[in-house]
Amino acid sequence: MSGPYGSSSPDRSAEQQLWARFLAGEEPAFDALMTTYYRPLFRYATRFSRDKEFIKDCIQDLFLYLWERRASLRADVMLKPYLMASLRRYMHRHLPGATPATELSDDKTQLFDFEFSVEEQFIDQETTFHRSRHMQQLLQTLPRRQKEVVYLKFFQEMEREQIAEVMDIAPQTVSNLLQLALKHLRQYWKIELLTLLVVHFNLF
Repeated sequence: MSGPYGSSSPDRSAEQQLWARFLAGEEPAFDALMTTYYRPLFRYATRFSRDKEFIKDCIQDLFLYLWERRASLRADVMLKPYLMASLRRYMHRHLPGATPATELSDDKTQLFDFEFSVEEQFIDQETTFHRSRHMQQLLQTLPRRQKEVVYLKFFQEMEREQIAEVMDIAPQTVSNLLQLALKHLRQYWKIELLTLLVVHFNLF
């Protein structure tokens, strides 16, 4: 199932077939992989950098890197989390000012933007639009890793283990971060905003 702000990913079987063809060196599979995952990867990458040209270069470089090393890559991967995790690490290594000592898990050293556009059916009333903007502002108050967990859980519809793979943390840490995020947000949400989240994102 696709999220409210993302396009549908291929089902598990089709995904594995595409990845197997990519690993076998089929150039059409390379093109299909880029076509299918470029946009969701780009959206995810904009959370870490506002430089769109840098993001485009990172995505292209990542796919070329995977293509050149396809003989040594694992066949049994969950493709979307695998690609997002790979891009996350690649961007971190190449962000301006990044050093080997910089920790990606440090909330104080990394950007994670939580800006999103509201779908047309959500803004047919001005009050709904303002509530959605309020939700975005509240999400921005979270520490970086909590924002990322919320984004992956509710906007990318990932399971706990998939989020753990993307962020390179333990599944229990994912649960802890999510609980902390929701506890923080509940202190500020008005009842109508909470209702909006329940209806559109199935939070609870």
